[in-house]
Amino acid sequence: MIVQEIKDREWATRKASSEAILQNVPRDVFLLSGDEALFHLSGCVDKQNFRYCSPNNPIQIHERPLHSERVTIWCAVADFGIIGPYFFEENGKAVTVTSARYVDMLRYFPQSKLYEYENLAM
Repeated sequence: MIVQEIKDREWATRKASSEAILQNVPRDVFLLSGDEALFHLSGCVDKQNFRYCSPNNPIQIHERPLHSERVTIWCAVADFGIIGPYFFEENGKAVTVTSARYVDMLRYFPQSKLYEYENLAM
């Protein structure tokens, strides 16, 4: 698993940024924080931002299919829970996330899930 350590100075900056956002959100509005991730079904991790530095040539070679099947998933977090996952697919097949597909998902999916949360709270 690839993780990124948050340094103390970064923690303070992120906390200050989060607090500034919360101060600017009206009390009668809820805030969703969402993002999407790409998962290769072959088990490989998409490591485009990962760099390996070494004074020696790595001996181990990692092979993976050039065009493996993959799926893009969206999820959001709010103070009341998690909304998602949403799988970007058409007719049961994973599709490339375009701006039109992303806007459609944002327009319809979170709203339907919010109604579910609202009905559970009643």
